[in-house]
Amino acid sequence: MAPGELLRAWFQRHARVFVLTGAGISTGSGIPDYRDASGAWKRPAPVTWQAFTADTAVYRRYWARSYVGWPRFSAARPNDAHHAFAALENAGRISMLLTQNVDGLHQAAGSRNIVDLHGRLDAVVCLGCGDRHARTALQSRLADDNPQWQARTAGAAPDGDADIDPAAEHAFAPPYCMHCGGLLKPDVVFFGENVPRARVAAATAALADSDAMLVVGSSLMVYSGFRFARMAAEAGTPLAILNRGTTRADDLATLKVDSGIDAGLAWIHAERTASLSPGRTARDSEA
Repeated sequence: MAPGELLRAWFQRHARVFVLTGAGISTGSGIPDYRDASGAWKRPAPVTWQAFTADTAVYRRYWARSYVGWPRFSAARPNDAHHAFAALENAGRISMLLTQNVDGLHQAAGSRNIVDLHGRLDAVVCLGCGDRHARTALQSRLADDNPQWQARTAGAAPDGDADIDPAAEHAFAPPYCMHCGGLLKPDVVFFGENVPRARVAAATAALADSDAMLVVGSSLMVYSGFRFARMAAEAGTPLAILNRGTTRADDLATLKVDSGIDAGLAWIHAERTASLSPGRTARDSEA
């Protein structure tokens, strides 16, 4: 059976599905993912919370790369997969959409009942006084403070990162809070940092109230996402995974579809919204 038909049949058996998405769902929007099909890193591991806050050179390097990578990242737009889950939510089929991504593309596609597990890259917070502002405003500040960098470009990299010449990083002027002079951090969860408890609690409650769980585009190698697959398995909740390659939860899944995301979700665009309601098929809606 084709990947799309497998998932279509699975959805017809489960009225309310808890969905977890990872980086793989945004590759179609031009945002690269971190890992290969075996779950290994494709590039050096992301900066850790500890290094970002304790090492001035790491702090400068992060913001230099972010400055160069932000224009491409912020220009990304939702793809068919994002729109597919917005359609499923609109049809009442999604109990919650939990995303590990920090790009905001699910919201841009129309999803509303969503938890950004790892935060959003389009906001910046001061670690000293808690002041928050938009990442776009900070980009203008960085441009003013680093006029010699304005012509720099780089290829796409995960989460707004960019590959730049390390020898040039020392000349970059990183940002500090205009109110207290504190470190500025994108409003995302770094490696080594804890996910806010309120997000975990909201997702845990939604999962407990769901008929099944679907993982899309994530290897689940990071525990913050894997824990929900484990919760589902321990509760006897059916777990389906749509992902190209190995995931950490393959042995927990009741259905594993090793396929590209577009192929797995194409059926959603072929059916009217009415046919997505629980217990109905396209044939029912034509009757």
